[in-house]
Order: sequence, then structure tokens, then C-alpha cells
Amino acid sequence: MKLPFFFFVFSSFHLLASNSFSQNKVTLNIQKGSLESIMSTIEEQTPYSFVFNNDELNIQDKFDINVIDENIDRTLGLLFHSTHITYTIKNKHIVLSKAKDQNAKFTISGVVKDAVNGESLFGATVLLKGTSIGNTTNEYGFYSITAPEGNYTITISYIGFTTFERTINLSSNQKLDIELKEDAAELDEVVITAEESKKVDLSTPQMSMAKLSTRDIKQIPVVLGEVDLIKSIQLLPGVTNAGEGASGFNVRGGAEDQNLILLDEAIIYNASHLFGFFSVFNADAIKDVTLYKGGIPARFGGRASSVLDIRQKDGNSKEFGLTGGIGSVSSRLAAEGPLFKDKGSFLMAGRASYVDIFLALANQSSRAGFYDLNLKTNYEIDGKNKLYLSGYLGHDNFNVAGAGFTNAYGNLSGNLRWNHIFNNKLFSNTSLIYSRYNYNLELEGMDWSSDISNYNMRYDFEYYASDRLTFDFGVNGVYYKFNPGRINPLNATSDINPEKLDNQFALEAGLYAGLEHKVSGKLTAQYGLRFSYFNRLGKQTLNNYANNLPVVYNEELGIYERTEPISNTDYGKGKSIATFNNLEPRFALSYQLNEKSSVKASYNRMAQYLHLISNTASATPLDVWTPSGKFIDPQIADQYAVGYFRNFSENMFSIEAEAYYKTIDNRVDYINGAELIAQNTIETEILTGEARAYGLEFLLRKNLGDFTGWVAYTLSKSQQRTPGGAAGGTGINNGKWYNSNWDRTHDFSFTGSYELTEKWRFGANMVFQTGRPVTYPNGQFLYNGLSVATYSERNADRLPAYHRLDLSATLTPQKNKNRKWQGEWVFGIYNAYNRRNAASISFGQNQKTGATEATRTAIFGIVPSATYNFKF
Repeated sequence: MKLPFFFFVFSSFHLLASNSFSQNKVTLNIQKGSLESIMSTIEEQTPYSFVFNNDELNIQDKFDINVIDENIDRTLGLLFHSTHITYTIKNKHIVLSKAKDQNAKFTISGVVKDAVNGESLFGATVLLKGTSIGNTTNEYGFYSITAPEGNYTITISYIGFTTFERTINLSSNQKLDIELKEDAAELDEVVITAEESKKVDLSTPQMSMAKLSTRDIKQIPVVLGEVDLIKSIQLLPGVTNAGEGASGFNVRGGAEDQNLILLDEAIIYNASHLFGFFSVFNADAIKDVTLYKGGIPARFGGRASSVLDIRQKDGNSKEFGLTGGIGSVSSRLAAEGPLFKDKGSFLMAGRASYVDIFLALANQSSRAGFYDLNLKTNYEIDGKNKLYLSGYLGHDNFNVAGAGFTNAYGNLSGNLRWNHIFNNKLFSNTSLIYSRYNYNLELEGMDWSSDISNYNMRYDFEYYASDRLTFDFGVNGVYYKFNPGRINPLNATSDINPEKLDNQFALEAGLYAGLEHKVSGKLTAQYGLRFSYFNRLGKQTLNNYANNLPVVYNEELGIYERTEPISNTDYGKGKSIATFNNLEPRFALSYQLNEKSSVKASYNRMAQYLHLISNTASATPLDVWTPSGKFIDPQIADQYAVGYFRNFSENMFSIEAEAYYKTIDNRVDYINGAELIAQNTIETEILTGEARAYGLEFLLRKNLGDFTGWVAYTLSKSQQRTPGGAAGGTGINNGKWYNSNWDRTHDFSFTGSYELTEKWRFGANMVFQTGRPVTYPNGQFLYNGLSVATYSERNADRLPAYHRLDLSATLTPQKNKNRKWQGEWVFGIYNAYNRRNAASISFGQNQKTGATEATRTAIFGIVPSATYNFKF
């Protein structure tokens, strides 16, 4: 009955159906009969035999058929009606086959890694060539693409790596793990093409985002030769800082506390070493950096301005290796290699400064230094499950001899993650995270300590529904404990009384869902919605004030005064003090005008429930975090952005131009003369206002060639307004809009790298910024023989414009090529023309003449440096 299917490829010509069918009648009355039995009965009643492929048909499938003296054509038509089985007649043979489903789609999925060290690659582009079907890899290198059945060429590209191409027959679901290489090669069906450039992704709706690799960061000249992630992102449009040597950064006119900084998903509260001279991120331990300035995905929440997502290396799973460097003020060493019989890997990276040595050589008894340690390991249980364990420890210490001043602070974090692949379309990640920031100060017989710690749980999913729809959804919860401060005397004779500020507790939770929809070949949309919930918890006793006003305006004196409490309320452990919840919609569109350009637009709302209590231009370690609660509402930010993006000259150049407008409600401001340090009733020092920021950003990149780099320019405005509200009075600056501390009208930067030969590479960056706003005295009067200064409106003046030029030269010995030990020398000059940029300007009275004098303070002049980097 059964003959091999290939036999009929060479069968004779078709018989005329009308002649054949009319001569053969069939009678069948079968209920729930197998296809095998029905074929046997037909073969008994006719001269025909059936031929089919066992791999295509299941002959045990059940059918109903009832015909009386019917021709074979009609019989077969009734039998296979509403099925995917077709038939043809060839020389007394009825050939059955499965009809091709034109709507059938299959999925190809896998993980993309670096061929050299096995590191997963985040953001690699995976595309079916000649179609619009594609996707990018997630944070763990996973991708999934669904397409109609057929033959395709799959291409996988990633910045700094050669593009991978392979022809595939997509007739079933497939798993394809790929390792990308830096060196050109040819392997069987694999084609390796030229290095992928940093061209703009025109199709994705994601905008207001910047990605930097450690290779990019290491090519940028920095102060004292210390590679610095935070200083590097400040060279991008829309990103500034509060001044030279200041910690942190400001994004699109937002405050420092409005940036969510994540290291392997753990929250970092203070990202600086030595009060802002260096960042806490060791470039040898970092894999990639992504900064979201707007269009922030729904999975992120808790901050009003930006998200800085930093991922540590997984560790080399191929072979053991060492990397490190010896610099002017610090040295670093990283070790990595395979573990668990090549089913895992590890990374250990340490860094320490030796500023103390130079101070000692200069006969200085003061001390300053820092160290940090990065750890990470992973274990692949099987093809669908993988565990990660990562951690960070950093510490700073600063002591001024003779002043009785000692300062220490640091970060600690840990994260246990579980990746699980349910199937070729559904990926999940579960994370248990801990982070802590602590601060200690010894001054004038007093010991002050404070800290903030949190426990965070995340459960995130990504579902690749089809070639047009990708979902991501999940839930997370964070439990906070705030220790605002504890004061203890350092000796028994001290006049200082021990005091402990109230601990504060809070729970923050978020539920989110996002969808990326390829509406057409040119239009792609992203939709997102986040629901956030915040509960300020006891144990704490809070004051109650008349009319619920901790601050009121004294009309007679013309100042804001602190209100005396009329009673207090004791909130027991775990009891709710105040709750908040917000819906945070996100929306983005991308419309591709042609193969070279596109326009994009986005909107996002962010709710921020934590506040950094500081009235300085740049946050200091002494500043403390406080949660929203009875007297402080969460900040609500709405941001709109629109942009034009273009690649040209065969992707050698790219342009990104964006305009944005952002508003922030419930922005905390401070009354004149606010006392923030060791303040247990912070509500008596603040007023609530609003903020706004708007601007134009321009970024021109040169992506290919011996010379690469970018030019960035931002024209922007950042303002605050704080009316008196229910507290009365005119508020700050008579309730008018005034410049925020981080307003920079013009911000220009140039960054370039030129590879002269294989031996020499040169780098440069130039920066120009409008001076930051300050408040200057505008007069003085005598009171009881004392000269008392009067001041202009808050932030009505500015420091002089800031500008500098940095240069670097990298020497790579040619002998590196043929040995495992590879080294390079990096020579740098920070502030090459010795510009004395003003960090501050203070005013005082000349003791001899009595005239008022301005004193300009500059932190850096010209700073040369030399660093030796090595790799083994």
C-alpha cells in the first residue's frame, strides 16, 4: 500500500480525471475510522493505491465518511474537506501530501555571545535579511524571531564586532546560539562582513538613549588618567554636572537625585569616590552602559529624570585572564575565567588609590583614599536555566590633619539572579537584590553616622509573540530602611549630647507591562504602563501642626518661620503613615522616512518617592535621603520628546537631533536659612514647588575610519518655581520662575579618537558650558557696627563660563601581537591650556582697605598623567 514518496517524482503522466474517476465507484459508511482503514477499504474497491510520506501524515487520525456508489473524486473531496491533506492522481496511485500552510510561522531563538570570552551581548541586532523582521538581544543576550516558513539569511551585528550571516531553512522552531568574532573569518555556511558601525537604529521607537562600551570610555581623556564612566556620559548631549570635581550628574535639567543608577540592577545612591573626582565604577569590570534620558521603558521606575543601567561582565568562560592598570593615583586588577567545568565563569576586580603615599611624601599628615571590589559568577544549570551572583563593595576615607575632621562613606550591593527560558518565545529573570549606602563623619568631638538600605525583588518577563509584537511585563517590590543620622560624642568631656534621629521605613512596589508593535514596514510603536505604589511605614512619631502647616510666613518680618507642633502621633511598627499610587504611562513612535532617516516621538510619566535632602549645587555625602510621607508628596515628572535621526555616507556619519519638554510637580525647595543637617523635622525647612526644563540636543557622530568621535551640543533651560501656597507669603523669589542650580544654557563638547598607526592612537575632548547659576551679594548695610550683606534673587547670577581641552596618547608596543601579555601606555593632559575654571566665588572684606573682595576658587589647573594598562 505504501511506496516511498520520492518514487513518484519520476512517475508517468496524469490520467484524465474524468475518465478514471467515472469508471471507479466507492461505497463507504465509516464513523470515527482511522485514515489507515479508510485507505485500505478504498484500495479494496478500486485499482488505486495510496502513496504518502509518513513524516507528513498521521494515518491514525479519525475521519467520518458516508458515500454510496460515489466516484473516487467526489469521495476524496468529501474525505479531505476542511483538512490540510491534498491529493493527486498519478498512474493508478493517489498521492497524499500535507498542504503548505501559508500562514504557518516558526521561531528561531538563542543567545548571542562574544566568541573570545563568552560574554553575552546586550543590544545585538538580529535580522532576517531582506525583510523588516528582526529584534535585539536582551540584557542576557537572548533573542527570539518569528517569521513565515521559508528560506532566509539571518544576520547578527553588534558594535565593535564583525557581522554574522547564515542561510537557514525556517520550517520548524529552531535554537541558534551565536558567538560573534572581532577578526574576519569564513566558516562553512557562515559569512563574516566588515565591522558594524555605531549607526543610529532608525526603526526602533527607543529614543533619548545612549549606549557606551568600555572601549569607548577608555579612549576618552580623563583627569589623572583614571577611566571614569560618569565623566564620559557628561560628554553626551543633555548631560551636565554641577561643577568641576562635583559628584553625580544632571540629565535634561533634572537634579542629581532624579537619576536612577543601577549596577547589575542594584541601586547605587552615591556614585562618586573622593567627593566626585572619580566614579565608583571600575571600567575593567563593566560590560556595557545604557543611559535613558527619555522614552524610559516601563520596567524602570522610581526616578524623575533618567536611568543609568550598568552591567558588570559575566567573566571569561573560555580561558583565565588578567587585566589591570597602574595609574597616577590608583591601580586596578581584574581576574576572570571559567568555572564548574566550563558551565560557568567568574570575575573579581579590585581597585585602590594611593593618594596617601603622595601626601606622606609631601610631609602631609592628611589622608585621602578609596577602594572598591567587584565580584560576579554564574552557573548554567542547563540550556534553559542559568544563575548569576554579583556584588560590589566600595569605601572612601578622608582625614584632615589638625582639623579633627574624618569622613568615610561607601556602597555595598549584592544580587542573585535566575534566568529561565520557558520556550523559544518566553524569557524570564528573577532577581533578589540588596544595596546599602552608609556615611560617617567625625568633627569637633562629634561622631555622625547615617545610612540607607533596601531589599529589592524583581520578576521580569519578555514574550516574543510574533514578528510584529513583543511584550515585556513584570513586578518588583523594594523595602527601604532610612537611618537619617546618629550623633555620639567622641569623648567623655564633650559638650555634645547623644542623639538619634528617627529611623524611617517604606515599601515601594511596581507592576508594569510594555508592548512593541511593528504597525507597518515604516511605523513602529511602543506602549507601556506602570502602576506604582508607595507606603510610608512606622515605627515613628510625627508632629502635628495647626492647619497642617509646618512652615508659615511671618508678614511682619517678611520671612518663613517654623511652626511649633500642637501634638504628635505615634505610628507603630508597620503601621501606614501615608500611601501613594500612580499610573505612569509610556508611549513612543518611530516612523522611518526612508532607508537613511526616521522621526521619533515619545512621552513618559515617572513618579519619584524618594528625595535627597540637600540645598547645595552638588550633592555631598552628608546629604540624606528621605521618603515621601505625611508632609512630602512624590515628585511627578512628565516628559515629551521629538527627534530626527539619520545615517549617511554609508553609515560613516550619523545625526541625532531631539527637542524635549519636561515638567516636575512637588519639587522640594528650601526656605532661606534652612537647617538641614541633623534635622528630625525636615518638614519645617521646606516648601513645595514645581520645576520645568526644555531644550534642543544635537549629536553628530563619525562612526568609521581612522578618526572617530562625536560633537554634542545642547541649548536648554532648567527652572524652578516655589510659591508660598497655603504657608502664605510670596514663596521663593516672589513665586517667579528662577534658574535651577543645574541650568546650563549652552553645553558643547567634542570627543575624538585618531588611530595614526597600530602603535599610536590619540584622543581629545573639548568642553564649553555656560557657568552654573549662583547667588551673589548685591549690597550691604551696617547694623550695630557690623557689615551685613544683602543678596540678589536666588540663582540670579552665574559663574564664569567653563571650558577646557583634554589630550591623550596611547602607545601600544608592536611586540604585543605575538605574546599573551599585552600592554599599553596612556599619556594624558587634563586641562591642556591650564584654564582656571571657577568652582565657586566667595565674597569677603579686605582687612586693610575695608573693601569687598571676590575670591575665585579653582580645583584643577593643568594635570598630566601616565597609566600603564595590561592584559594577560
